Amino acid sequence: MEITSIKIKKFETESKMKAIASVTFDDCFAVHDIKVIENEDKVFIAMPNKRLKDGTFKDVAHPINFEFRQFIESRVIEAYNNAEVEA
Repeated sequence: MEITSIKIKKFETESKMKAIASVTFDDCFAVHDIKVIENEDKVFIAMPNKRLKDGTFKDVAHPINFEFRQFIESRVIEAYNNAEVEA
């Protein structure tokens, strides 16, 4: 499976969430609302989720194994680092 497109919506903010990403796989499946989070000296991604009735969150889409998560995270962070801040 290949990532064929990554769209980054980067914004200037004081919060830890620095951008939202959409990732397309093999030109046929897209995952939207991947959050780019900056926490102290680390940047990482959080997969799209929804709030449950008890107030907790559950991922709507996520990688099944660590290697694929690293693959997605490295590509999204690379795109984030190269993106311009939206006006």
